[in-house]
Amino acid sequence: METETMNTAVKTASSEKPSSCLARQPILSKDEKVLGYELLFRESPQEDRFNADLEGGTRSIIDTLNVMGLDAVCDGRRAFINCSHDMLLKGFFQLLPAEKAVVEIQENVPVDERVVAACEQLRMDGYEIALDNFVPGDAREKLIPLANYLKIDVRRVVEQHCAALVAKHGANCTMIAQKVETRLQFIAALKDGFTLFQGYFFRHPERMRARHIPANQASQLRLLKAISAPEVDFDAVEALIKQDASLCYRLLRYLNSPLVGVSNTVHSVRHGITLLGERELVRWIRMATTLIMGQEKCSDLVLASLVRAHFCELIAPKVNHGSCDLFLIGMFSLMDAILEVPMGIVIEGLAFDAETRTELLGMKTGKPTALSPIYELMVSREAGEWDVVARHAKKLNLSLPFVNRAFNEAVSWAHQMTTAVPCEKK
Repeated sequence: METETMNTAVKTASSEKPSSCLARQPILSKDEKVLGYELLFRESPQEDRFNADLEGGTRSIIDTLNVMGLDAVCDGRRAFINCSHDMLLKGFFQLLPAEKAVVEIQENVPVDERVVAACEQLRMDGYEIALDNFVPGDAREKLIPLANYLKIDVRRVVEQHCAALVAKHGANCTMIAQKVETRLQFIAALKDGFTLFQGYFFRHPERMRARHIPANQASQLRLLKAISAPEVDFDAVEALIKQDASLCYRLLRYLNSPLVGVSNTVHSVRHGITLLGERELVRWIRMATTLIMGQEKCSDLVLASLVRAHFCELIAPKVNHGSCDLFLIGMFSLMDAILEVPMGIVIEGLAFDAETRTELLGMKTGKPTALSPIYELMVSREAGEWDVVARHAKKLNLSLPFVNRAFNEAVSWAHQMTTAVPCEKK
């Protein structure tokens, strides 16, 4: 069953038809809960820059969202979409659900009577509006009464001006700090009064010290250790699953999901294990334990780890990855951020081979390894760093349409998995 599914997936991802270059950047609250994603788009793999603010780019984003589904792309959260002058006046955003779409008015949009009227209509229709890259003395100030969000680039606007903008407009608009890439930038923006933050700072945990892993997480790691052994002891695996009511529930939920399609009635944990088979069981345990261990963290970390895992799995047949399981490499690449401990402690005691250990540790130290191009491709693709994507795809002899199709499929698959193996939304 799994082989057939994977063959279909690889065949789909391998299609050389034009594919969308869609990436997303998370927007989070101060306690690191995801509010939504800004969507970034490049029209074709050959272009050198984002086109999210151009008519063609925005039109393509809307088309992609209608094909893939906004919930799949944004995990059920809001989509912040850049809007040019022409797109605003042509009303293309009416194709998207008002409760999920946020229209980002770009800094180069001239504020004339037609623009004001279009924004008023959007608000009447239930859409939210954000003013992107807002600066002191911005020409779009007359749109502030219609705006729900003001986005300020903290690398572009000095801190004292950021604080002044928040003090002036924070009572009427939700203030979003953009380009927050480090914990220090996050702390400074929080001090300035921002309530939402856009960037990847949360993937670099503040507390990366050697600490004991909590008991509930340690039990998940024991299960991961059991399935990493050269020969899986199914009695031990069954016993560990039975000790965790959450895992038992998730196993039964997964067996009854359309992704598996088991027609038999599952009457015991052992029966469920037998129905899955060793390979699918190992795969499911890796996903389920990641979801459970990540429940106390930003759900984007968990979702991103699933996207990475399946993306790596899809490109595996086309790249040289030695003895490493690329699904596992992708899945574990964010485990240090999920658990808030160094990667060395995460993999301590797990029966990973030396090559896998080297790769996982190399990702965090920046030390070049055999799989560094794969890791860099994975990270740059999710961040929408198109030039870096192109460079590493070329190193791996992968076409950009294939890379983009595989990534889009991985996003859809990860969304399906979080439905089939549910976890608490953060």
